[in-house]
Amino acid sequence: MDITLPYMGGYHWCQEIRKTSSVPIIFISSATDNMNIIMAMNMGADDYIPKPFDQSVLIAKVQALLRRAYDFNRNTFTLQAAGAVLNTEDNTLLYNGNKIVLSRNEYIIFLTLMQNKNKVVSREKLMEALWETDSFVDENTLTVNVGRLRRTLEEGGLKDLIKTRFGVGYILEAE
Repeated sequence: MDITLPYMGGYHWCQEIRKTSSVPIIFISSATDNMNIIMAMNMGADDYIPKPFDQSVLIAKVQALLRRAYDFNRNTFTLQAAGAVLNTEDNTLLYNGNKIVLSRNEYIIFLTLMQNKNKVVSREKLMEALWETDSFVDENTLTVNVGRLRRTLEEGGLKDLIKTRFGVGYILEAE
């Protein structure tokens, strides 16, 4: 990323990316004063390389950053609630030995509820997770998606796991 980009600057885009992702960001810029470096790092950059730079240094820094950011030998990340194990690598749910495959929307809803288990999650938060906005989406669309998730869970043996808090949102109640 560079500081000077058309329309919006690199600082802006770095902040926007950081709102939804932890992908590594390296600024490469001819602006070498300390204030620009500090601003980039404060906005979420992982490194700052001033121009001109040596290509072998750039490659070494990118490789080091990727090693730190991504453990390619890591174990699968899972979340658990009420005896169900959500595998975040392949969007499946394991319950009583049964593997339940979730659609994209079912997975996002269930992941959001599991990350906030025993807490009410607002309809707005779920709509933002699904569609990155809570406006211009018919509220009935969320209701339909939650209904589909409930049916999928019931078919897998997980009945009444998601409760509705009328006028507020949904809650995944787990021991």
